[in-house]
Amino acid sequence: MKKLAFTVAAAALLSACTPMPPLNFSVPNVGYSTHKLDAEMKSMTVTLARPDEATGKVPAGMEGIVPALWQTSLQESLNKMAIFKDDAPEKVNLSVKVLKLDPPGAGFSMTTNVEARYELQNRANGDIIYSQNIASSGTVPADYAFAGIVRMRESVNRAVQNNVSLFLQALETVDLKKPMFPTQAAAK
Repeated sequence: MKKLAFTVAAAALLSACTPMPPLNFSVPNVGYSTHKLDAEMKSMTVTLARPDEATGKVPAGMEGIVPALWQTSLQESLNKMAIFKDDAPEKVNLSVKVLKLDPPGAGFSMTTNVEARYELQNRANGDIIYSQNIASSGTVPADYAFAGIVRMRESVNRAVQNNVSLFLQALETVDLKKPMFPTQAAAK
């Protein structure tokens, strides 16, 4: 009984030693891109999907903070990549719609699943240059921290970081001259 009480007390003390990580979607190790898009990004928005668009849930209480942190992370990553050209004649908008952010409820190893739609649009003619739903996950093993809430929060961070990273990789393959969905005016 004494060993059990000691083990429980030690576990409680150790769980207090692992601080709660902040929500931080900043993608590590983003490098400068040698591939340049001959366009200037004029606008970027990150929003949550409407219920009829969503592919999953976003937990209550994250409506305000998730889009803002996602947009900051994306802007930081695009700045590091320097993939867009300043003062280019072509102007584009980037829209991100968060379709799903599904953190785990409980467990030892925590996995969060995320999905977002990224769209790059030509401002002059409305062409959708790029449109893709990107799904990703972030897993945190049981030995990361004793407290489940800490593992859950870190799994959210990793899932979003992975999602943004997948978009950045895809962005390097975009061809502005071959839009995915040209407008009718451009097709004539």
